[in-house]
Amino acid sequence: MNTHNRNINDPVYGFIRIDGRLINRIISHPYMQRLRHISQIGLSSLVYPGAVHNRFTHSVGAMHLMGRALTTLREKGFEITDDEYSAAQIAILLHDVGHAPFSHTLEGEFLDGVSHEDISLRVMKLLCEEIGGEVMDMVIDIFENRYSKRFLHSLISSQLDMDRLDYLNRDSFYTGASEGIVSHERIIAMMTVSPEGEIVFEEKGLYSVEKFVVARRMMYWQVYLHKTALGADFIANGIVRRAIELIREGKELPAPASLKFLLSHKATAEDITNEYLENYMSVDESDMWSVFKQWIHVDDFILSYLCRALCHRHLFYAKLLPSALGSADVDKIKSSIKERYGLEDDAINTCLIIVR
Repeated sequence: MNTHNRNINDPVYGFIRIDGRLINRIISHPYMQRLRHISQIGLSSLVYPGAVHNRFTHSVGAMHLMGRALTTLREKGFEITDDEYSAAQIAILLHDVGHAPFSHTLEGEFLDGVSHEDISLRVMKLLCEEIGGEVMDMVIDIFENRYSKRFLHSLISSQLDMDRLDYLNRDSFYTGASEGIVSHERIIAMMTVSPEGEIVFEEKGLYSVEKFVVARRMMYWQVYLHKTALGADFIANGIVRRAIELIREGKELPAPASLKFLLSHKATAEDITNEYLENYMSVDESDMWSVFKQWIHVDDFILSYLCRALCHRHLFYAKLLPSALGSADVDKIKSSIKERYGLEDDAINTCLIIVR
């Protein structure tokens, strides 16, 4: 009996086959398992209650589509070795491992000029040191687009890659927004490789690719840029900004040690040390919701108010205006805040800076 092969029952694709010791080892690694506690589309579940899926299921789904694409290209006569096959699957499996809690929402609060892809690459290099082997070296080369067969990188990151193909269908499934549903099977079946080594599509797949482009735009309008979800994002960003400000002022806030470290060390590229990565990869959304609930009771009005608003779903809303607010409008808003909450002018100005 082969103990290194198993199936994952995915609600979008059905049974996904997980083959081989290496891929199973990576899926079982704590850094991959952390993605079970990172929401796929941030705080959108506050708008779409079914959108409780996570980055782990997305990563496994993208890996599955990668396998389907590679098998299709093999059947069309393109040479892909077993090591290249495994390396491409592992590269897309790990492409989102560097996401912060709530995915993109808090990325700019913890990181300064560093993207989650940069963190993912650093994690891949750590795993390469830990696991070793030619396949892991190939994983990094493919991810960084340094591998000779460029189409392998295109399947991970391009205008129509397996990452986007999975998240459109998956996010549509969990939100109930049917605008994002695309035929992944037909798109993959129409794939081929150009003489220049790039992923292209057969002419008869034109309408499927066109529908993919339209579906992606519709999902941005319908889901990813939903005004209420963006309001929740602003609140979460404001909470973290205020917490960072209070910690700099010497205020003691209850929080796990790893989260305190992140709040005290907004990282540039030069700051991404192994110590930083260890703390970063120890924090997930369970930590964030825990401190949000605790910070409701701190004696800072701004932090307490924002945490209560998010935890109790009293969210900001957006209103379209024909032009930007003038100074008189801002002064009117300040007066309303002062009258309702009895805040001093300095506190009101801080509110407007924190939630911007």
